Amino acid sequence: MSATTAMPAEKLDGSQIPWNKHKMQSKGVGDWIVDVIMWIIIALVVIAVIYPLWFIVIASFSNPQMVSSGEVTLLPKGITTAGYQRVFADDRIWQGYLNTIIYSVVGTAVNLIVTIPAAFALSRKDLWGRRVIMFLFTFTMYFAGGMIPNYLLFKDLGLLNSMWVFILPTAVSVWNLIIARSFFDTSIPEDLHDAAQIDGIGYFGYFMKIVLPLSSAIIAVLALYYFVGHWNDYFTGLIYVNKEEKYPLQNVLQSILLGAQTAATGSTGSGVSAVAQQQIADQIKYGVIIVSTLPLLILYPFLQKYFNKGVMIGAVKG
Repeated sequence: MSATTAMPAEKLDGSQIPWNKHKMQSKGVGDWIVDVIMWIIIALVVIAVIYPLWFIVIASFSNPQMVSSGEVTLLPKGITTAGYQRVFADDRIWQGYLNTIIYSVVGTAVNLIVTIPAAFALSRKDLWGRRVIMFLFTFTMYFAGGMIPNYLLFKDLGLLNSMWVFILPTAVSVWNLIIARSFFDTSIPEDLHDAAQIDGIGYFGYFMKIVLPLSSAIIAVLALYYFVGHWNDYFTGLIYVNKEEKYPLQNVLQSILLGAQTAATGSTGSGVSAVAQQQIADQIKYGVIIVSTLPLLILYPFLQKYFNKGVMIGAVKG
């Protein structure tokens, strides 16, 4: 008898398939009420997240007097670019942008070069002492030397006022290392390694030719995490750098904002009132926020599609 013999007629009856009956059932009133409540809650959460960002955008283009008086709510009023003109009039901002791009790109590359191979090695069950090594990595998440010992160490290593002070001390994030290791544990079948061994491929070839091409999702996620961390890093420049030409964008914007705030508080004897100066400072503040976050907002949509696959698979150990 052929394996494709048709099933008996009674088996094809829809009433004999349990899921078919439930599939055709319509939602009850209670289901619709729950759906409406959930949609309302989701809409409120979305508004609560998006509106502050939208307000910053419209406030940066609006007349500062209208913003301070509460006239600006949904759309910009008295459109002006004075805040952006003041921000970009400072030549330091272009040097800060260049520094931050260099620190972020080189730093992210170093992070991935260190994190991905380390995570793969620690995911191998035949690595001798991997539990001890992982414990030493995890230990650094909870215990550190502190700011002063770090400063003295970086000084002795010659890292102060250099690009490498932004890169080498944070070459690996233990949290990202754990995520990547879990990804390799759960998403790369051991059968692939067995097949590679049969073909005469060693660990290095297996990692480069098989593992890396299958790990684009987790690499993209970690790259975004690391890039955002480097882009938003201002504390390193604040503590370990005292040359303005080495400042990243965040420290340059901080200097511009502090200068505007200082001018607002010290404008008593000037021709501009303190209130007007404070309004100008607020508009500069909104412009600074947009200038610092816009590149990340542009980059994020291109990598967002990898998040579900990369983070969820790498974060949950099966």
